Amino acid sequence: MKMSSGIDLKGKVAFIAGVGDSTGYGWAIAKALADAGCTIIVGTWPPVLKIFQLGLKKGQFDEDSILSDGSKMQIEKVYPLDAVFDTPEDVPDEIKNNKRYAGLDGYSISEVAEAVKADRKIDFLVHSLANGPEVTKPLLETTRKGYLAASSASAYSFVSLVQKFGPIMNEGGAALSLTYIASEKVIPGYGGGMSSAKAQLESDTRTLAFEAGRKFGLRVNTISAGPLKSRAASAIGKEPGKKTFIEYAVDYSKANAPLAQDLYNDDVGNAGLFLCSPMSRTVTGVTLYVDNGLHAMGMALDSAAMQRDDAVLHETEEKKVLA
Repeated sequence: MKMSSGIDLKGKVAFIAGVGDSTGYGWAIAKALADAGCTIIVGTWPPVLKIFQLGLKKGQFDEDSILSDGSKMQIEKVYPLDAVFDTPEDVPDEIKNNKRYAGLDGYSISEVAEAVKADRKIDFLVHSLANGPEVTKPLLETTRKGYLAASSASAYSFVSLVQKFGPIMNEGGAALSLTYIASEKVIPGYGGGMSSAKAQLESDTRTLAFEAGRKFGLRVNTISAGPLKSRAASAIGKEPGKKTFIEYAVDYSKANAPLAQDLYNDDVGNAGLFLCSPMSRTVTGVTLYVDNGLHAMGMALDSAAMQRDDAVLHETEEKKVLA
């Protein structure tokens, strides 16, 4: 779904943290910003960095890179980024010696911020990453280690990014993250402390809106996106012969949301563009729902109880007709 916004971001630079393929919301936001003329640089998790760079080189993402004028989005630079490490001192030996990190260094948040600073200042910071090693476990079975890991990778990483990148951002810029309705509603299957991490992320968004607004002149918002069958989301609860968690979530949303339509990553991309653009210059501290209105619902229309009620109502109407 292509859409020209009319927003001009030429001369602006966006750093997108968490892009590793073309299926997720981070890519969609990058593409929407690029379509408005913004320069795109990204931070990619080291274990998938080489695969991602090879895919870019081979043109595997070309089809998903087409902008509204027919040109291709260009990613000016890709930095290795592991957002669970704030400084190089935080990186344990087991990671340094891991073959997936072989030949790489400078991937902690502070080091990446310094590397970006050496090249330029930026205007937009997008946090599009999360990880919960025990995401398939119910909260009652989640370990302390798993819970804290989810919070570290999915929530505190945003705080750290704003801390380290805020000083190299132009005043009037914006920081943006991605959250999920599990922060405030029970979503079975989204476990391991991830729901708590998303609640933290939303709370931190409000606090950072004040602190970063006063200190750096930045706006800070988060998008509560509906379910999308991205590569990362598809890995949750994946069992042979069964639907994945995200497939259930997509089906549930289409059955119960006020707008019974597909959600595309471009929808979130366009929302991200708005929150980074001058059109939202007075918008900060906001959780913006881009989910076809699912967050507003308090009852599942496709529940067994609703179906029984519909059957009784239909039977009553038939009796009235016969009478």
